[in-house]
Amino acid sequence: MTSRGMVRPDRLSPVTHFCRWGENSLAGLALILMAVLPVVEILLRLLANTGIPASASYVQSLSLWVGFIGAMLAARDDGHLTFLLGREVAPRVIRTYSAAFTALISTAVAASLSWASFEFVRADLSSPIVIGDWLPTWVAEVILPFSFAVMAVRFAMKPEMIRDRFVALLGVPAAAGIGWLLPAGAPEVLWAGLFALLLAAILGTPIFIVLGGVTLLLLRMEGTTAAAIPVETYRLVVSPSIPAIPLFTLAGYVLAEGGASRRLVRLFRAWFGWLPGGLAVVVTLLCAFLTTFTGASGVTILAVGGLLLPVLLDNGYRKGFAIGLLTSTGSIGLLFPPSLAVILYGVVAHVSILDLFKAGVLPGLLLVTVVSALGIREVWRNPESRTPFAMREALTVLWEAKWELMIPLLVLGSVFGGYGTLIETAAMTAVYTLVVEVLIHRELDLRKDVPAVLVKCLTLLGGVFAILGVALGLANYLVDAEVPMKAADWFQRHIESKLVFLMALNLFLIIVGCLLDIFSAITIVVPLIQPISQVFGVEPLHLAMIFLLNMQLGYVTPPVGLDLFFASYRFGVPLGEVFRHTIPFFLAMLIVLLLVTYVPWLALAPV
Repeated sequence: MTSRGMVRPDRLSPVTHFCRWGENSLAGLALILMAVLPVVEILLRLLANTGIPASASYVQSLSLWVGFIGAMLAARDDGHLTFLLGREVAPRVIRTYSAAFTALISTAVAASLSWASFEFVRADLSSPIVIGDWLPTWVAEVILPFSFAVMAVRFAMKPEMIRDRFVALLGVPAAAGIGWLLPAGAPEVLWAGLFALLLAAILGTPIFIVLGGVTLLLLRMEGTTAAAIPVETYRLVVSPSIPAIPLFTLAGYVLAEGGASRRLVRLFRAWFGWLPGGLAVVVTLLCAFLTTFTGASGVTILAVGGLLLPVLLDNGYRKGFAIGLLTSTGSIGLLFPPSLAVILYGVVAHVSILDLFKAGVLPGLLLVTVVSALGIREVWRNPESRTPFAMREALTVLWEAKWELMIPLLVLGSVFGGYGTLIETAAMTAVYTLVVEVLIHRELDLRKDVPAVLVKCLTLLGGVFAILGVALGLANYLVDAEVPMKAADWFQRHIESKLVFLMALNLFLIIVGCLLDIFSAITIVVPLIQPISQVFGVEPLHLAMIFLLNMQLGYVTPPVGLDLFFASYRFGVPLGEVFRHTIPFFLAMLIVLLLVTYVPWLALAPV
């Protein structure tokens, strides 16, 4: 998976530049309001024993706007996640026509999703349900058809050649024809559509377009309204826990763009640099800290990879080992709070998020331990230049990094201590990091740097939320088709041993991790494997750890390993070479997966 870079603002016309500014401002304002509203609620509760009526409902609705305005920004700036490198790796003769083809498919699917969302909103126009006793729900929902319509236009206008744009615009009548004229239950239409979507995926069409297209085709074959997709999208995004994802992601971006990583490198190096392999341990701990907030999305590699690679090389580490270490640690914090993947898993699987975080403590520590052990082993082969321990330096950097070190205490104390809800904790964390980086350290300028950070954050969120919405629609279709129950019956007839089932489950999930991003996998696959695992007596929390560890391996597994693509881009190394450098880390993390799979105590003991 990859995402392409943004358009340079200095090449835009004044009108376009003004429109971009307005769009960025609206999106950033919605995200900031999401963060500020719960904090104000907490202050009013503590100081005046009152609060803001229905503030949680407002924040949940804002998360829908933040996610899908972000999806519009991602379509504008080529920020949507794709399966492969797309047209860049295709032969020249294919690249000549691929721009028109992928734009055609993207426009057709986005237009269809816009119409389905419009039908959803129209059905709710007369709904008596309101937000905060005054705001009709359709006002919050209207962002869905609007954002998909804007994305359809942007996909159509993406090709540089007028001819290709004209071809892309044919996607709108094509979508209308498939939706209204073709009869339901026509298998030739289904197979032709699936083939076109597969080809589009190979050529670099966004993942959410591919998943959305598959779902639309399946629903059409069943004669079911496509409005089921926005219905499931709205239900997921406005759930009580999902708003924590944008807020924690914002905190992670602020930390990554500010000077937090530099202070933490100095801190960990002063305290652990004297140990054999201490620098590798420092890198592992720092990346684990940052990836808990960024959702192991590759942001850590982009943000601190350029800082850490020269440090590792200057201290005697081989370049191949250094690249493998930085690539693998891009997902090392996946199980620790406030991991976005854990929050999403809890929402989709209806499992306690707090219990999931507790269950992830020992498996997460095992991951950090085995990666650190590889760093120590590397030192015995190629001795590094260690940093002598100096108490004065250690205390100095400890004081400099005190504000960043308070963040884990804030998160853990609030969530596990019961002082705030998950959303309130996420909001406090986002506001706290902004205050630290903007007002205390003054490393982010409020007018110049913060808007850019907000746009980067929103672009990532837009790519994620678009995937979540359509993937949940696909998962809902599979559940309605009783696919999980049929699979459970098949496994029960053909597999009797729980150990054999766990082995088959791991093989299946490794394949899933090779092909799907973690957000799609959670929404599509978890509802499928839950009934099967119950048949074999696998505890829900144990299943969660098995699933998440497999998906963590997926970040460094071709062909869809997101961290591999980000590392290849960041370090200027071919993709195959990056994967070769990560093989020792992949095998070490695979051992952790097998231990957790066959020793359930590792996941269940802390709960």
